Amino acid sequence: MLLTCACRNCQKQSGAAVSVVGAAPRDRMTIKGTLKTYEDEGASGKAVYRQFCPECGSPVLTDTPGAAEQEIIFYKAGTLDDTTDLAPTVHCWTGRGQKWVKYSDADMVMIEQEGLN
Repeated sequence: MLLTCACRNCQKQSGAAVSVVGAAPRDRMTIKGTLKTYEDEGASGKAVYRQFCPECGSPVLTDTPGAAEQEIIFYKAGTLDDTTDLAPTVHCWTGRGQKWVKYSDADMVMIEQEGLN
């Protein structure tokens, strides 16, 4: 699954209108190097762990207790070696997003993250 998150925290973290993230099984994720973790509070009020490269500051992973329960982890799509064909079709927290962002009628668009619970 590839999605965008438009919550204010993701906007600040990404420096953009949305953060583009993918979800992957935890046991299939391989990271080279060591990441640092910043503990944040998501729009839901729950903990969000933002993991980034301590050398360059690039955001790499986002983790939550809910993701851990589902045995998935979120990766920042821009960190992939090939981003050519990335096309998010799920969009969450759009109610907190920039009003100029338009989503396709064919996509799943959520005011919060109601379709992901």
